[in-house]
Amino acid sequence: MPEFTRSEAKPWAKARVRDFYAAPITPLTRDFELDEAGIRENIEAYIDWGVNGLVVGGFANETWNMRPEWWYRLHEITADAVKGRTDLWTIILDPCAEVCVDKLRHVEKLGFSGAELMNPMTQLRGDDEIYNFFKYVTDRSNLGICLYRTPVSGKVMGLDLLKRLVDIDTVVCTKQGNLNRAESLLLRRELRDDFIVSDPTEHFYLDDLREGGQVLFAEFSYLIYGRKRSVLRSYVDKARAGNWEGAYADWKTLRPIWHLYEDEFMNPLIRTASYASLMSVIKIWCETLGLKAGPMKPPVEHLPPADRERLVGRIKALGLV
Repeated sequence: MPEFTRSEAKPWAKARVRDFYAAPITPLTRDFELDEAGIRENIEAYIDWGVNGLVVGGFANETWNMRPEWWYRLHEITADAVKGRTDLWTIILDPCAEVCVDKLRHVEKLGFSGAELMNPMTQLRGDDEIYNFFKYVTDRSNLGICLYRTPVSGKVMGLDLLKRLVDIDTVVCTKQGNLNRAESLLLRRELRDDFIVSDPTEHFYLDDLREGGQVLFAEFSYLIYGRKRSVLRSYVDKARAGNWEGAYADWKTLRPIWHLYEDEFMNPLIRTASYASLMSVIKIWCETLGLKAGPMKPPVEHLPPADRERLVGRIKALGLV
């Protein structure tokens, strides 16, 4: 059972879901199986780093390219490794409402608080159809729901539909994965005050804290800054304490790292709306920082050796290791 009732879901999320809800990767063995020991080792690293929550099961975990049973096993390993030490959420990308409900029931038993849920990437395109999908799922689960608003789904949910969906008790958040800053501000202005709009772009997070933002949900910033993530935490703490000048000074020192991440991952993601091959960048980044990663799962290929060497060199040159 979650820590909250249905009527308490939104105030619970407002108080609890804050700052860095990281999306870890899925390490694989050389024969392309789940690296269970590697998953546990990486989770220990995130716990040691002081992450506010972990969000597993989505594109960062390459679950689109996994056997169905892997998704369930990944969550079991994660819950067992975390042992209640940080907040846990899942990501569900399935177009079948009944499969979504089954997965929510599974993670609820494991102690997860909620799920980032994407509108179906096939068939359901009308606002009423999409609303009915979410209503069917949320009527059958008490977990919190974060709406994944993304072009990957094939339809970016509009404001009118969102205004309907946010009135469902357990719909507490949206991840504004359309990666449009103006839209993030519009949604925060137009949607109800007890609803969270997460712009998952760390470059804007300092400004977002001024504008009512509160969480970077299911993204990589707590990973990519490596040894300098203490500066990331510092600027957030200073901003929350009202020291905006000090926060900006810290934020500014991190921009060269962001620019590398932008060049290698964010800009290609915006162009393609696909995580598949880009997860090679994140896996190499993880391994360079000492985490477990392993190969890409076929048919997706790793970066060529020359590109890998160039990326590792740039990461090390920035002092992240």
